[in-house]
Amino acid sequence: MAYELTGKVKLVQDAKTISDKFTVREFVVTVEEGNYPQDIALQVVNDKVSLLDNVQEGQEVTVTFDIRGREYNGRYFNNLQAWKMTVGEGAAAPAPVVTADDRPPLPADSEAPGELDDDIPF
Repeated sequence: MAYELTGKVKLVQDAKTISDKFTVREFVVTVEEGNYPQDIALQVVNDKVSLLDNVQEGQEVTVTFDIRGREYNGRYFNNLQAWKMTVGEGAAAPAPVVTADDRPPLPADSEAPGELDDDIPF
């Protein structure tokens, strides 16, 4: 059964190679539902690790995932395994701040184009 959540990416970790056939990459999405924000840890495995290559912290994403559970030494563990991700418009890339020093210089009067023709055909 597939589940879905939407929120802002809080953390993206590096991929970890567990064995020659298993690679995992974890990330955290902050969901702003209810009274308190929730930080949800998810993971992608093997060929889905590339889903996080172009994702940056602060971006709004919608993640589709499955809940996986297992028992190990009498203890039970759950993982949220993502398999699809859609990046929204969130804070993907902040607009660059342009200062006076960043703008190109205005042309000098001697470099300005010739006089404009007042006989505009429209």
